Amino acid sequence: MAAVLPTDLPALAALPELRAALRDHPLALLQAPPGAGKSTALPLHLLDEPWLAGAGVLLLQPRRVAVRGVAARLAASLGQSVGETVGSRVRFETRVSAQTRLEVVTEGILTRRLQSDPELRGVGLVILDEFHERSLNADLALALLREVQGALRDDLRVLLMSATLDETLPARLGAPLVRSEGRAYPVEVRYAASDPVGRTGDAVAAAVRHVLAEESGDVLAFLPGVREIADAQAALAGAGVLVLPLHGTLSPAEQTRAILPDPQGQRRVILATSIAETSLTIEGVRAVVDSGLRRFAAFDPGSGLSGLRTGRVTRAEAEQRAGRAGRVGPGVAYRLWPERTQALLAADRPPKSWAATWPPYGLNWPPGGHAAGRPGVAGRPAAARLERCRRPAARPGSAGRPGPADTGGAGVAALSGPPPAGPPASGCRAGPGQ
Repeated sequence: MAAVLPTDLPALAALPELRAALRDHPLALLQAPPGAGKSTALPLHLLDEPWLAGAGVLLLQPRRVAVRGVAARLAASLGQSVGETVGSRVRFETRVSAQTRLEVVTEGILTRRLQSDPELRGVGLVILDEFHERSLNADLALALLREVQGALRDDLRVLLMSATLDETLPARLGAPLVRSEGRAYPVEVRYAASDPVGRTGDAVAAAVRHVLAEESGDVLAFLPGVREIADAQAALAGAGVLVLPLHGTLSPAEQTRAILPDPQGQRRVILATSIAETSLTIEGVRAVVDSGLRRFAAFDPGSGLSGLRTGRVTRAEAEQRAGRAGRVGPGVAYRLWPERTQALLAADRPPKSWAATWPPYGLNWPPGGHAAGRPGVAGRPAAARLERCRRPAARPGSAGRPGPADTGGAGVAALSGPPPAGPPASGCRAGPGQ
């Protein structure tokens, strides 16, 4: 490639081993710490691999804000704008052209594309970034990609990337694991003497004020939700810094404002949900304040729906958050819990597909496919249970219609709305080994 690509990022030290793994295997895994450059450098270095033969690369991100941010950084590395060599796709927003070789997309975009283009024509490599999050769409995408590799495209490569991966995953998938041990910059972790009391937003705001007095640079604070962000923002009024929220309900312009440095050079405090845990590099951040809490989806078997709950972060999530302080220079992470609590945290969160409502999962399996029966990440749903989830009765008004049931739920799955309220068909809850 004519552009001068970044060569000084830690993840690039693993590039020779990764190239060999992808040359010799259809599936490979890469584990690299936050800030190592796995998302914003490695994909560009893979575009000229001989086995790609000029085909394109899809880079999956778990969130729309990550798609926009990663695509912008990749394009900037080439001295281009998004839509040239590097493009992006999210729902209702497409920025690609005839010269696009690398597309950054959300996981849902890929699963829907596989329904209409199961061969993934013109694509030679699919990268699932931040795979540790184990979202329903990511697990589904991997299962479908393995099906495509086995039945239609033995030349298609798949790469899973994350800072933290289940240590049993390589053996279960029969794939090589490539490790990059380096971090861009060191991060010092400091713990609170005891758990905070009172409102989470107030506790985070107090910690932020302390950090502003003790540390330099911008501050990134993690809170569980929008309500706590609003509480902390109100408590930080008059702090003499620019306080910006960052969460999924903001407009792209508001999210970009929180990610990029202030044009006037004003010091910033970014109050974020877990949206800022992965993929994003927020320029100028040298300190992280972690509330230790997050909201996550949990399945309610009574209603048949998933709802949001607030709970402790896992050790893997805490590591991801701390890593945000070391993206642009040495940093410090303040955890608002005592060090003795750290060892009591769960190592990682179960895959989201284990706690998901299964009807949409079943509706997106390809008709006649065997992806659900392949050994893999989410466990194997029993064929009979999966078939019950694909019945047209999963959506009111679709019972008795021959189309959706006969096409693996494609007609129902094409609808933009979620599955209906009410208990799922018996056995439609996902779980390990089910």
